[in-house]
Amino acid sequence: MQARILDVGYTYCMPIPDHSHRSIQDLISLAGRVAVVTGGARGIGAQTGRRLAEAGATVILGDLDLAAAEEVAAELVATFGGTAIGVRLDVADTTTLAAAADRAVTEFGRLDIWVNNAGIFPTTGPAIDASDEFIDRMLQVNTRGSFAGAREAARRMTEGGVIINLLSTAGFKGTAGISAYITSKHALVGTTKALAVEFGERNIRVLGVAPSFVTTPGTTEQLAPLLAAGLDVTKRAADNPLGRGGVPDDIARVILFACSDLAAYMTGSTLAADAGVLAR
Repeated sequence: MQARILDVGYTYCMPIPDHSHRSIQDLISLAGRVAVVTGGARGIGAQTGRRLAEAGATVILGDLDLAAAEEVAAELVATFGGTAIGVRLDVADTTTLAAAADRAVTEFGRLDIWVNNAGIFPTTGPAIDASDEFIDRMLQVNTRGSFAGAREAARRMTEGGVIINLLSTAGFKGTAGISAYITSKHALVGTTKALAVEFGERNIRVLGVAPSFVTTPGTTEQLAPLLAAGLDVTKRAADNPLGRGGVPDDIARVILFACSDLAAYMTGSTLAADAGVLAR
């Protein structure tokens, strides 16, 4: 496509189209598009895969647990028809990110959507006690893994696309006891903004989705010691203006919106799926 340069200095392959004439049903449809979801075997990742498949996308679920990813993929095919597969993916290993992106192109002919969902949320304790190895691992998975995933996706999105980074309300505030996690998510907020500016000329949108606390298998495992000590997670999670803790589909629906053409004029920003936590 012929690029054009505007006075403001940005270079675009083509301006984005005006979708005003399209129906809601058409705008939300992902028919013909191919999506990769990291951490897709359970929790928010698995539910995101379900919503994308329901909207018509071909879905590749990447996860460390290949068997679980393949099981979810088989469920999607049985429920919605279409195509879904599971692949082994470790966001700390860039070769597996590249392999998943390559498989989308070689097997399905294109890559349109990439959801950087995989991440870790260990309880860190006091920052003064955090080891270098712990800090490095947090940044490697949560920040570098998403950056590298976005890069590998963008290299293959020859017709444009959408990249979603799973952030957290922790990316917009400070909380004692999880300082390394907060550092990794603050960095990813900046990554989302920077990549949106860079990738705009490729017709690639980059958005963040920031949940507050969501009950998933992963968060339940991490909080097991606190639960055993009597922490009322349900009560704590419901301490928000909407009065209910989050479930994976609360986040998956926002991701679906961000991936669809309903959000075609959005890039670089973060959608807070947080029941109003950041409003206080």
